[in-house]
Amino acid sequence: MIQDGVPNCDVSPLIMRVLAASVSVSYRAGTIIRDIMKTGDLGIVEKGKNDLQTEADRAAQRCIVASLHKQFPKVAIFGEESLDPSDKIPDSYVVTDLAEDVLQHTCPDIYKNVTDDQIVIWVDPLDGTAEFTQGLLDHVTVLIGVAVNGEAKGGVIFQPYYNYEAGTGAPLGRCIWGLVGLGSYGFTREVPPANQNLITTTRSHSDWIVTEAVNSCEPTEIVRVGGAGHKVLLLIEGKVHAYVFASKGCKKWDTCAPEAVLCAIGGNLTDMLGNQILYHSSVQRRNAGGVLATVQNHKWYVERIPAEIKENFVSDTPSEDMLRRRQQAATASSGAGDSSASSKSEGELGSSVDPPEFDKTKANAENASTGPAKM
Repeated sequence: MIQDGVPNCDVSPLIMRVLAASVSVSYRAGTIIRDIMKTGDLGIVEKGKNDLQTEADRAAQRCIVASLHKQFPKVAIFGEESLDPSDKIPDSYVVTDLAEDVLQHTCPDIYKNVTDDQIVIWVDPLDGTAEFTQGLLDHVTVLIGVAVNGEAKGGVIFQPYYNYEAGTGAPLGRCIWGLVGLGSYGFTREVPPANQNLITTTRSHSDWIVTEAVNSCEPTEIVRVGGAGHKVLLLIEGKVHAYVFASKGCKKWDTCAPEAVLCAIGGNLTDMLGNQILYHSSVQRRNAGGVLATVQNHKWYVERIPAEIKENFVSDTPSEDMLRRRQQAATASSGAGDSSASSKSEGELGSSVDPPEFDKTKANAENASTGPAKM
């Protein structure tokens, strides 16, 4: 809420304060990551096959979780890294500022009464760790996802090394954030190349299923990069048409923030079966359904995935609380003349960075014979 041109943090809805805090702490986490890189001692630990952890991962998570827990002690927070609860967290790691550029926006009505128990925060302190250790710094992101009633609704994607190739003294870092129903901010969207179908996928976790799924979507070019956050950024900026990852390798902290930012501009991120990925507190951490993301024409890509590939994946199951809240919402909407359709439409269109014009009727007719929509 704004009073006399100044955000009033005390009366801002909870979700806006959580997002504002997440944006602020993402900057601090980015600085910690860069500072540790400068020391030359990354403190690398192998958690498993092709699964690394560095001191930058650990320190950034301490910073993010401690900062958010201090301000929102009743909100559930899940981070990727397993840390010793007795670790001493430096005072300099704890950030309590709220980003004013978030609070200056009016909170959509659907979130104004959201309570602590309805929110789960998913944190990947350093997405793209392998690339970080290899010097592929533009692949690295800090991800903070905000789920409401088990669904990805808010997200922060921070790139610590954005602009790092500009030379010594160039300002580093970029923060992109979004809220479904409000919009996504911090980037400029381009129109994907016309008459092409650019698909991004993993650069280091491929197998025959991953390869076959990508090929089934008829790519004109495959863009192999690291980090789920980085791949979705390529998608929302219009540099690729789809992100296809037919693997159970991704976790909830990899996709919650990117999904929210993508959906806030009208895109979709689902599992390989086209079903919603869920983020309630009791959900399995692994994305056992794989990941498929687009800005447009999502159904076309889902339908191209062969049945023999889809049968390897399993969709998430809603919690009892999610089912109860959905039933309550359905009852309320039917009693109010079914306003759910109009609310959904407003959420899809309420974006600060609109996707390109897209004639779905025309595209579907083209797709029946020629392949992906021309964007």
